[in-house]
Amino acid sequence: MNIGLKKTINTGGKEISVETGKLAKQADGSVVVRMGDTMLLATVVAAPEAKEGVDFLPLTVDYREKYAAAGRFPGGFFRREARPSESEILVMRLVDRALRPLFPDDYHAEVQLMIQLMSYDGENNPDALCGLAASAAIAVSNIPFNGPMSEVRVARVNGKYILNPTKSEMEGCDLDVMIAGTEKDINMLEGEMQEISEEDLVEVIKIAHEAIKEQCAFQTALGAEIATAHPKRTYCHEVHNEDVKARVYELGMEKCKEVARMGLANKAKRTELFDEIKAEIKASYTEEELAEVGKFIGVYFSEVKKKAVRWVMLNERKRLDGRGFDEIRPIWSEIDYLPNVHGSAVFTRGETQSLTTLTLGGKMDEQMIDGATFKGTEKFMLHYNFPPFSTGEAKPLRGTSRREIGHGNLALRALKPVLPKDNPYTIRIVSDILESNGSSSMATVCAGTLALMDGGVKITAPVSGIAMGLVADEGKFAVLSDILGDEDHLGDMDFKVTGTAKGITACQMDIKVDGLPYEVLIQALHQAKAGRLHILNKITETIAEPRNNYKDSTPRIEALLIPNEMIGAVIGPGGKIIQGLQKETGTTITIEELPNGEGSVQILSNDGPSMEEALRRVRMIAFPPQVEEGATYEGKIKSIKEFGCFVEIIPGTDGLIHISEFSWEKVNKMEDVCKEGEVLSFKVVGKDPKTKKWKLSRKVLLPKPEMN
Repeated sequence: MNIGLKKTINTGGKEISVETGKLAKQADGSVVVRMGDTMLLATVVAAPEAKEGVDFLPLTVDYREKYAAAGRFPGGFFRREARPSESEILVMRLVDRALRPLFPDDYHAEVQLMIQLMSYDGENNPDALCGLAASAAIAVSNIPFNGPMSEVRVARVNGKYILNPTKSEMEGCDLDVMIAGTEKDINMLEGEMQEISEEDLVEVIKIAHEAIKEQCAFQTALGAEIATAHPKRTYCHEVHNEDVKARVYELGMEKCKEVARMGLANKAKRTELFDEIKAEIKASYTEEELAEVGKFIGVYFSEVKKKAVRWVMLNERKRLDGRGFDEIRPIWSEIDYLPNVHGSAVFTRGETQSLTTLTLGGKMDEQMIDGATFKGTEKFMLHYNFPPFSTGEAKPLRGTSRREIGHGNLALRALKPVLPKDNPYTIRIVSDILESNGSSSMATVCAGTLALMDGGVKITAPVSGIAMGLVADEGKFAVLSDILGDEDHLGDMDFKVTGTAKGITACQMDIKVDGLPYEVLIQALHQAKAGRLHILNKITETIAEPRNNYKDSTPRIEALLIPNEMIGAVIGPGGKIIQGLQKETGTTITIEELPNGEGSVQILSNDGPSMEEALRRVRMIAFPPQVEEGATYEGKIKSIKEFGCFVEIIPGTDGLIHISEFSWEKVNKMEDVCKEGEVLSFKVVGKDPKTKKWKLSRKVLLPKPEMN
């Protein structure tokens, strides 16, 4: 029995198959996408009608990785998949940002799109296929959509660009970018890179778009063969009142333009003036009329405000806060603001402010990751917090949002390329946004750079970030540097670029306009570079390079390599030796077996003498000196017996001081003259031929009593 339809496409030399009509047939659209032995199931369902009072698109994009896909059990007590991991949430955001702008503006029915990783071969990365899977599921449904769209990953290894690279192909890459778009345009980009040029980034986008065009045409052909995908469903989710619209435009347009011309840097004052105009429009209606048409006023006033601000920008070349298009808001920054942390910084640009802290720790502080496609640890973390008070609002606190995870990840990718390769520490950066009016993720990058340098982390170069905007209409356009929150909302592009003086380290772009020419994109990138360098100069005025040393509050780390065969000796039976070392020296000691077979011992301590003692004792165990007969040593009593006491000569090697060799005076009971833990001086006098234990003497070091 022949079930379903299956088609294949080749991208970057890799065959991708899309199958529909076999699984999840009660969804409005479902596909299985496969590359190698990695398989995704994508389904989409849209409600028949919009809910009452909903004037936006309630789109949910969900991506989950099944542990069975990699032949693994989930961790935790319940042994089942629970809430999504941060990596899954980041994939959801990538797909959502590419899909959402392509639904019709007036479509408000609830849409739920679910993507599940069903099989993972350990080589073909599933996140590179999620955009294609999501769009293909919509393409085989009757849901209205201005697509199709697709998404590809581009990596560069030794100067060669690779499309949808495998895990092994990505080793040693200096560029990793996810790009999404339609046959006409690119509408989403996110990635990290090793200080590349603006021209290289444009080249990457062009290469990706060629593959995206092919995948979009492939989806169109696939959808054309599905009878139930045509025609697309009809809907009516918005009701309009042309009389109210005309009146709002007449009463509000010129007044909104006047506010836009004022060049007010204060967001609260601008909001107050716009609200006054809206209130005047409402006041022109009676109470009875407002009850009937009041719901339209807010919708049309938002349109008027947007068009007025954009018109002033494009025709009078004026921004909302009075700056030039390439002008950066005033910046001030400060380091060492918090006295007891390992590093701290305040970075303020206009009405956006980040207070960022740096914490340095050891191996035990690394983040444990137990996902379906990756299991291991991460030693660099960056957490971004966006509390409601930062925008003067009071909102419920519901845990870390997807936005916070996304912004934190972008800042992490921006700073990761400049961390020292020999960094011994686990690093955690926390950015708390205290004020926000645009570009808070870029403020996090700048504050993170300052905090790292304040903490003495030897980064290779400082990094700054800037958010670029675009307003384009009727052949006119304006590229805006360091955009405000309002300019982001009212504009056509949000393009965040981070980098050093040498080149770009990370970027994130969302475009809402059709047909963005590459010339405009190149202008935006070069304008962004000038802005980045300006901000870098402000950063280096505060601190030009990392401190020579860590703060006094920072724990010190020493690491040494030991032979593989000595790892067990340092750990001891049941961890007895290493636990004793930690307890007696007050240090934290971790041991890791390296791929080359050596053991890496890391010692963390807040106290210099304790560190030195721990290092000395580990070296004694790992590189034991030979016990020399006739030599004198100091050692601790390990145990006391009736016939004598056992003493540690060197770590891991004990010897016996017989009761007759303890002192010149006769000893009746060993407990009367010594106790466990006491340190004695003794001489090695020989080795017992039967037990092979060293024989020790304390009395030979003591003055011999004179005979009466």
